[in-house]
Amino acid sequence: MNDFKSIFASKTFWGGATAALAGILGLFGYSLLPEDQAMLVDGGAAIAASVGGVIAIWGRIRASK
Repeated sequence: MNDFKSIFASKTFWGGATAALAGILGLFGYSLLPEDQAMLVDGGAAIAASVGGVIAIWGRIRASK
């Protein structure tokens, strides 16, 4: 079982990145609501999965063997 997924397909990665962004925004006086954080996590994971799928298809088309 050598199943690996990209770090960008991980909701843990996107959750951590969103939490870091919320902390940075807080330093500058902005706030990121929990609902917005959840939306960013889901959106980031969906975008990463879509990009990964497109790259896989493009790689298969370009492959010579």
